[in-house]
Amino acid sequence: MSEQKYESKIESIPAPVAHVYPVLSDLSSLERVRDLIPQDKVKELEISSDAVKMKIDGLGQKITLRVMDRIENDTIKFGLDNMPLEMNCWIQLKEVAPNDTRVKLTIKADIPLMFRMMFEKKIQKGLDDAAKMLTQFPYSQWI
Repeated sequence: MSEQKYESKIESIPAPVAHVYPVLSDLSSLERVRDLIPQDKVKELEISSDAVKMKIDGLGQKITLRVMDRIENDTIKFGLDNMPLEMNCWIQLKEVAPNDTRVKLTIKADIPLMFRMMFEKKIQKGLDDAAKMLTQFPYSQWI
């Protein structure tokens, strides 16, 4: 296996990084959008400021997304536990103007070659969709 890196498109969030970073770096912010999480696919959801535990349809065991590192107003790094693959992800933020923060999501994963072709497009679409979704939150109202 070799580690693969996937990056989302860079998206623009219409808020200053000082409003975006506190929301994204505290996973308990997900409580605000809990109703948007598909309950038929995600079960047993537990949210804290540093971790999200959930059972995802098709995976069997409960997985954990946890914050591994925070670089204020810049990067939030996550690790995933109990996944069938070794995987890490992070969110990068860069303020280019007072109300324009750019966001990019990255995943590094060890995907066996025989599965890589099946999952690459889904991973890329998921990253791009997630980055686009992050542009929709009312960050300035949530801080």
